[in-house]
Amino acid sequence: FDNRDETIRRLELEKLEIQARLDVALHATRHDSLTGLPNRAGFVGELTARIANGFQNQTVFLLNIDRFKLVNETLGHEAGDQLIKAVAERLTGCVRAGDTVSRLSGDEFTIVLADMLHVDHAARVAGKILEIFNTPFYISDHELFITASIGITLYPIDDQNAEGLLQNADVAMYRAKESGSNSYQFYAAEMTTQARQRLTLENALRRALERDELLLYYQPIVNLAPGTLVGMEALLRWRHPELGLVSPTRFIALAEETGLIVPIGEWVLHQACTRNRAWQAEGLPPLRVSVNLSARQFHQKKLIGTLVRLLRETGLDPQWLGLELTESVLMHNDQDTTATLREVAGLGVHLAIDDFGTGYSALSYLRRFSIDSVKIDQSFIHDVPGNANAAAIVSAIIAMTRVLDIRVVAEGVETAE
Repeated sequence: FDNRDETIRRLELEKLEIQARLDVALHATRHDSLTGLPNRAGFVGELTARIANGFQNQTVFLLNIDRFKLVNETLGHEAGDQLIKAVAERLTGCVRAGDTVSRLSGDEFTIVLADMLHVDHAARVAGKILEIFNTPFYISDHELFITASIGITLYPIDDQNAEGLLQNADVAMYRAKESGSNSYQFYAAEMTTQARQRLTLENALRRALERDELLLYYQPIVNLAPGTLVGMEALLRWRHPELGLVSPTRFIALAEETGLIVPIGEWVLHQACTRNRAWQAEGLPPLRVSVNLSARQFHQKKLIGTLVRLLRETGLDPQWLGLELTESVLMHNDQDTTATLREVAGLGVHLAIDDFGTGYSALSYLRRFSIDSVKIDQSFIHDVPGNANAAAIVSAIIAMTRVLDIRVVAEGVETAE
């Protein structure tokens, strides 16, 4: 009997030990190892259980840290992890006992608010959550000021299951980012329609290159005094088989967000150089063709190598290629920006500032960098001569560029005046 009792006790202990290990394993599968918060599986399980148990008026927040990638890239992933843990602590410290904070992945958190009876109550909570980011975070001896964007969806109004609510909150969160970040947006059904349209457009854009749907138009640059053509600007257009000509305002920003601007931009450069060289081979006088270069393209490590290769492949003399950059590109006054601009100028490629006057007021880059020309933004030109302020700004830019020996181009000239 003693042996039997001992065996039973041993088996009970082993059972408890196995159960404990199972509990630990289950906890690990449903919780984030960095913050200890529920992970995506834990969030979905918790919200699903609440819905199944008849809990009403559940509000789901999806919070994303704005520009978190910049922290990882500049301070390293360890600093990024520290920031995530600090954000988790602040979030858990500002919610009620019945609410749940989870970390989905990366820099995304969810908050489930229980018994939120009115939309304006949820809005007030969202405002309070954004306020916790007003105080800086001290990470790795750095003082970081960060913001967040929040998407909000309501159960049972917007959806009746956890995954659907999460998807709604995600759509609303991206709308908050589009509105300027550091804000919140409530989900609306039309957002899903717009998100689907955007996804459809993105998928079509990914295939546009291989389907030969992109084309270039060439806008003339004219010297008004003698009335002669002195150059051209390559303008990208997308001829969709069903939508027809898609406006650049619809697809350029999308291409930049998704990174498609890099292969598309290289295609534009190749096409412009090839066409310009062909015109010269036909006996036409050589003219410079300008191509817009996005910030993402400019900051690519292989930019110079790409330019050298394209010029060699097409046989175009570098002096007949122009690159147009926005002022925001030049505001990154770091060694990489300076070195890249010098290398581009060293190739003999013309450099121009696009949309001049709409960006930053610091004009010191005009003397620091080898800028050949600036383009006055058409928003000023359209108001000349009727608007005295616009005319004064245009006159000031012309006077300044003459002193600096920089050519000035007016964009969007449509009338003799």
